Amino acid sequence: MGCMRKLGCLVVLLVLAVALWLTRGRWLPLVRGGGNDAVASSTDGVWEPLTTAGAERARKAIDGLASKSGPVFANLRPGDVASYVFVALRRELPPSAENVAATVIGDRLYVRADIKLTDIGGAAVLGPLASFLSDRETMMFGGTFEVLRPGLAQFHVQELKLRELSIPQRMIPKLVQKIGRGSRPEGVAPDALPLLVPEQIGDVRVARGRVTLYKNVP
Repeated sequence: MGCMRKLGCLVVLLVLAVALWLTRGRWLPLVRGGGNDAVASSTDGVWEPLTTAGAERARKAIDGLASKSGPVFANLRPGDVASYVFVALRRELPPSAENVAATVIGDRLYVRADIKLTDIGGAAVLGPLASFLSDRETMMFGGTFEVLRPGLAQFHVQELKLRELSIPQRMIPKLVQKIGRGSRPEGVAPDALPLLVPEQIGDVRVARGRVTLYKNVP
């Protein structure tokens, strides 16, 4: 009977383990840190367009970092971040860019836009790769942020695609400098796009479907 009781307990535990695994989407985000994390994680890989509402949400969160008594960090959706920095982003994207959207995949922020290949040099820059593409294509690039100094950050482009064609790593710096149309401040890396940011932002981290901004602490 003792063996049967032990066997019955084992079956119950196995059933419970399977039930917990099948419903992990409901309870796992709560264990990892609450409702905000659950919302943020659900956006991983979801493309979000640039919107006025998104820019306003981001502005309020960033303004909160400027207060001495405010939070030391703020979690933002990728679309909200891209919406907020739209002015800087638009200066860096090719003039033909349309349908701009953003997402987070893993630890990278991705931006995509429809562009004319001539805006990034066309065949003169892409070489034989241009023959596989049409005059207008979807460009997608992903990477990470780095705050260089108060008011200036750079976005390191670590992956770049035209349509589904991955651009070789050695070509990325050349294309990045073709993509960027604004001036390149001193210290910006060859593979990076410069971005003007509020001075209260000290660091930017990307993970789990969200972008986290940290307060600049003197």
